[in-house]
Amino acid sequence: MATLDDVRAIALALPETFEKVDGHRGGAAWRTKKGAFVWEREPGKTDLAQLEAAGRAWPEGPVIGIRTEGLEGTEELLAAFPDRFFTIPHFAGYPAVLARLDVIDADHLREVITDAWLVRASAAAKALLADQG
Repeated sequence: MATLDDVRAIALALPETFEKVDGHRGGAAWRTKKGAFVWEREPGKTDLAQLEAAGRAWPEGPVIGIRTEGLEGTEELLAAFPDRFFTIPHFAGYPAVLARLDVIDADHLREVITDAWLVRASAAAKALLADQG
Protein backbone atom coordinates (compact mmCIF):
# COMPACT_ATOMS: atom_id res chain seq x y z
CA MET A 1 0.00 0.00 0.00
CA ALA A 2 1.41 3.37 -1.05
CA THR A 3 0.82 6.77 0.51
CA LEU A 4 0.87 10.38 -0.59
CA ASP A 5 4.22 10.66 1.17
CA ASP A 6 5.50 7.93 -1.17
CA VAL A 7 4.15 9.85 -4.17
CA ARG A 8 5.84 13.03 -2.93
CA ALA A 9 9.19 11.29 -2.36
CA ILE A 10 9.17 9.55 -5.75
CA ALA A 11 8.13 12.67 -7.66
CA LEU A 12 10.50 15.09 -5.94
CA ALA A 13 13.44 12.73 -6.50
CA LEU A 14 13.05 13.28 -10.26
CA PRO A 15 15.07 16.14 -11.80
CA GLU A 16 13.42 19.54 -12.31
CA THR A 17 10.33 18.56 -10.34
CA PHE A 18 8.54 20.84 -7.92
CA GLU A 19 5.39 20.60 -5.84
CA LYS A 20 2.58 23.09 -6.20
CA VAL A 21 -0.92 23.29 -4.76
CA ASP A 22 -3.48 22.74 -7.50
CA GLY A 23 -5.47 25.97 -7.79
CA HIS A 24 -8.58 24.14 -8.99
CA ARG A 25 -8.97 21.35 -6.42
CA GLY A 26 -6.52 22.38 -3.70
CA GLY A 27 -4.47 19.17 -3.57
CA ALA A 28 -0.77 18.79 -4.22
CA ALA A 29 0.50 18.45 -7.78
CA TRP A 30 3.99 17.52 -8.88
CA ARG A 31 5.15 19.32 -11.98
CA THR A 32 7.95 20.16 -14.34
CA LYS A 33 8.10 23.35 -16.37
CA LYS A 34 6.01 21.52 -18.98
CA GLY A 35 3.14 20.75 -16.59
CA ALA A 36 1.78 18.37 -13.98
CA PHE A 37 2.54 14.68 -14.21
CA VAL A 38 1.01 13.42 -10.94
CA TRP A 39 -1.53 15.04 -8.61
CA GLU A 40 -3.86 14.37 -5.71
CA ARG A 41 -7.41 13.83 -6.94
CA GLU A 42 -10.56 14.06 -4.85
CA PRO A 43 -13.92 13.52 -6.53
CA GLY A 44 -16.13 16.46 -7.39
CA LYS A 45 -19.91 16.43 -7.16
CA THR A 46 -20.20 15.84 -10.90
CA ASP A 47 -17.74 12.94 -10.73
CA LEU A 48 -19.76 11.28 -7.97
CA ALA A 49 -23.07 11.80 -9.78
CA GLN A 50 -21.70 10.38 -13.04
CA LEU A 51 -20.23 7.36 -11.30
CA GLU A 52 -23.46 6.72 -9.42
CA ALA A 53 -25.45 6.94 -12.67
CA ALA A 54 -23.13 4.31 -14.14
CA GLY A 55 -23.55 2.04 -11.11
CA ARG A 56 -20.02 2.74 -9.85
CA ALA A 57 -18.58 4.49 -6.83
CA TRP A 58 -15.44 6.44 -6.01
CA PRO A 59 -13.04 4.05 -4.27
CA GLU A 60 -12.11 4.32 -0.62
CA GLY A 61 -8.64 5.62 0.18
CA PRO A 62 -6.40 8.20 -1.46
CA VAL A 63 -6.45 8.61 -5.24
CA ILE A 64 -3.94 10.30 -7.53
CA GLY A 65 -4.06 11.30 -11.16
CA ILE A 66 -1.15 10.17 -13.32
CA ARG A 67 -0.31 11.48 -16.77
CA THR A 68 0.11 8.82 -19.46
CA GLU A 69 1.83 8.83 -22.79
CA GLY A 70 -1.27 9.24 -24.92
CA LEU A 71 -4.62 7.53 -24.78
CA GLU A 72 -3.00 4.23 -25.70
CA GLY A 73 -1.00 4.37 -22.45
CA THR A 74 -4.19 5.06 -20.55
CA GLU A 75 -5.97 2.08 -22.11
CA GLU A 76 -3.01 -0.23 -21.47
CA LEU A 77 -2.93 0.57 -17.74
CA LEU A 78 -6.70 0.27 -17.38
CA ALA A 79 -6.74 -3.11 -19.15
CA ALA A 80 -3.69 -4.57 -17.40
CA PHE A 81 -4.42 -3.37 -13.85
CA PRO A 82 -8.15 -2.73 -13.36
CA ASP A 83 -7.77 -3.12 -9.59
CA ARG A 84 -5.17 -0.31 -9.41
CA PHE A 85 -6.26 2.17 -12.09
CA PHE A 86 -9.59 3.61 -13.14
CA THR A 87 -10.99 6.54 -15.03
CA ILE A 88 -14.02 8.81 -14.92
CA PRO A 89 -15.98 10.67 -17.60
CA HIS A 90 -14.08 13.90 -16.78
CA PHE A 91 -10.90 12.24 -18.14
CA ALA A 92 -12.46 11.09 -21.44
CA GLY A 93 -10.00 11.90 -24.21
CA TYR A 94 -7.32 13.04 -21.73
CA PRO A 95 -4.08 11.07 -21.36
CA ALA A 96 -4.26 10.20 -17.67
CA VAL A 97 -5.51 7.57 -15.25
CA LEU A 98 -6.54 7.62 -11.64
CA ALA A 99 -4.64 5.33 -9.27
CA ARG A 100 -5.78 3.84 -5.98
CA LEU A 101 -2.89 4.21 -3.56
CA ASP A 102 -4.34 1.62 -1.18
CA VAL A 103 -3.76 -1.20 -3.71
CA ILE A 104 -0.68 -0.19 -5.69
CA ASP A 105 2.74 -1.32 -4.51
CA ALA A 106 5.69 1.06 -4.23
CA ASP A 107 7.63 -0.39 -7.19
CA HIS A 108 4.69 -0.08 -9.58
CA LEU A 109 3.95 3.41 -8.27
CA ARG A 110 7.56 4.45 -8.93
CA GLU A 111 7.35 3.04 -12.46
CA VAL A 112 4.14 4.85 -13.44
CA ILE A 113 5.21 8.14 -11.84
CA THR A 114 8.57 7.98 -13.65
CA ASP A 115 6.81 7.22 -16.94
CA ALA A 116 4.50 10.19 -16.34
CA TRP A 117 7.48 12.42 -15.55
CA LEU A 118 9.13 11.38 -18.84
CA VAL A 119 6.12 12.79 -20.71
CA ARG A 120 6.66 16.20 -19.07
CA ALA A 121 10.44 16.31 -18.57
CA SER A 122 12.88 18.40 -20.55
CA ALA A 123 15.62 16.72 -22.59
CA ALA A 124 18.20 18.00 -20.09
CA ALA A 125 16.31 16.48 -17.16
CA LYS A 126 15.99 13.14 -18.98
CA ALA A 127 19.74 13.18 -19.65
CA LEU A 128 20.44 13.94 -16.00
CA LEU A 129 18.28 11.02 -14.89
CA ALA A 130 20.00 8.72 -17.39
CA ASP A 131 23.40 9.79 -16.01
CA GLN A 132 22.22 8.93 -12.49
CA GLY A 133 21.39 5.42 -13.66
